[in-house]
Amino acid sequence: MTTTITIDPVTRIEGHARILLECDATGAVEKAHFCVNELRGFERILVGMEAHTMPQITARICGVCPTAHHLVAAKALDRAAGVEPPVAARLLRELMYMGHMIHSHALSLFVLTGPDLVFGLDGAPATRNIVGMVETTPDLAKKGLRLRSLGQKINETIGGRGIHPVTAVAGGISFRLNDAQRSRLQELTAEAVTLVTELFGRTKGLLEDFLQKYPSLLEKINSPTWYLGTVNGGRLNFYDGNLRAMDAEGRIRSEFSAIDYAGVMAERAVSRSYAKEVFLDIDGNEHLYRVGPLARINVADGMETPLAEAEFATFRKNFGRPCHNAILQIYAKLIELISACEKAQMIVNYPALQGETRVAAHFTGGRGIAHIEAPRGTLIHDYEIDERGIVRKANMIIATQQNTAAINASLKEGADAVLGEGSDEAILNRLEFIVRCYDPCLACATHALGRMEMDVEIIRNGRTVRRMRRD
Repeated sequence: MTTTITIDPVTRIEGHARILLECDATGAVEKAHFCVNELRGFERILVGMEAHTMPQITARICGVCPTAHHLVAAKALDRAAGVEPPVAARLLRELMYMGHMIHSHALSLFVLTGPDLVFGLDGAPATRNIVGMVETTPDLAKKGLRLRSLGQKINETIGGRGIHPVTAVAGGISFRLNDAQRSRLQELTAEAVTLVTELFGRTKGLLEDFLQKYPSLLEKINSPTWYLGTVNGGRLNFYDGNLRAMDAEGRIRSEFSAIDYAGVMAERAVSRSYAKEVFLDIDGNEHLYRVGPLARINVADGMETPLAEAEFATFRKNFGRPCHNAILQIYAKLIELISACEKAQMIVNYPALQGETRVAAHFTGGRGIAHIEAPRGTLIHDYEIDERGIVRKANMIIATQQNTAAINASLKEGADAVLGEGSDEAILNRLEFIVRCYDPCLACATHALGRMEMDVEIIRNGRTVRRMRRD
């Protein structure tokens, strides 16, 4: 007798999805599926559009991580046109991106995951949210939201808009930074470093308390996988560098440029989801792998900034290399948040920031491929452009696609640990938390909109024997 358990949708993530668990007659989980409900279609929409519009158009894929798409599109157009942006343009792009990373990581840590750490997984749904955090832990919540706002203001100052920025273009940036803007950025980045220093210890303490309260999560969610992330000179870099692949034993198996991704990454359509899965194809075999904060911490030899490097060393000492535990993505994200704040403050004080920002870029036919480390992991844009500057083919490799197979593995481990224990609500909370550790962005993975309802069904022999609903 087979039992199917459906959790639809998963809450406090960016987008709409459901969890499907296939159980055998004993109740053990045989398979777990993280199912993305909406149709993928943005790549097809791009065909026939003018190439120079890609940074603005692709930013509309998502309102949470538009800057990642905006900048990787501009980088891909640089490649297609065969140009190198001026130093000031590259610095402005990277500074804009540090603002985006601050905004996104703060949002994830303090709005999406924070309620789990503050209230636990058994807290009342009505209060286990950011509103409840503001009432219960006002200092933590308000400072976390302020840090998120600072990142958005950095992004807005350079990108022209906080959401869907417009200033990155083929060949550089469309404006030159004036003294008033630079002064404002210096104030914002200084405050960000101060705030992240204050928030880090408190948030790390909450995570440690959480892991003591739910030790089974730390013990069980340890699927060995390969890892992929960006390094520049061996150190973690969000904006540029080579992609480094590490196997499950911690050995570096490949380091390659994004232009070679098609020979290393294999995409697969799956029957239960509109998000394709991706595997690393190395040494003639396909390997399940992860991207994102934990993957980046695993593949990197170190960090680029001092405070982040010190905490990176502590992480490595305590959890080894590689660390496989999905829950510790939260810790890795904290380290990256420190790094982004520090790096932003470094860049804003570089003298070269106020130089020339653009070179002419023309499209005469060819291909543009580039990557960036989106908050949730490696993001690749690939455009084929004709001699008139029209996009004829587009492909995007999204972080959540790359993590889907690993999410399924973590869900199977977690479900085996929690099914049959506690109430329906407790089970749902634990499984949703496992998904939130990956911070999936389904708007990016499918490029679509959808409606969200909450419905959980258990089916035996074709009959619904149990239904759980959360309004």
